[in-house]
Amino acid sequence: MVLRLLRGEPVDAVSREVGVPIARLESWREMALAGMDAGLKERHSDPLEARLNEAMRRVGELTMENEILHKERERQARPPLAARKSSK
Repeated sequence: MVLRLLRGEPVDAVSREVGVPIARLESWREMALAGMDAGLKERHSDPLEARLNEAMRRVGELTMENEILHKERERQARPPLAARKSSK
């Protein structure tokens, strides 16, 4: 029914033929148009964007790993507490 309205058939003629009130047909038409508009605005996945997102995720992982290794190296460079001399 909505396709018929979108093709240009008069709403009153369709309403009479199918026994659905005009207000309901117009409401359905508006919902269909809104759905089509939303569908057209939807962006399909871009392979370059997916690769960029994966690269950014990997950079984040490597950054965290680097920070952990840097802190571990600093910790190992300090002598244990028992080996430290007292400042007194």
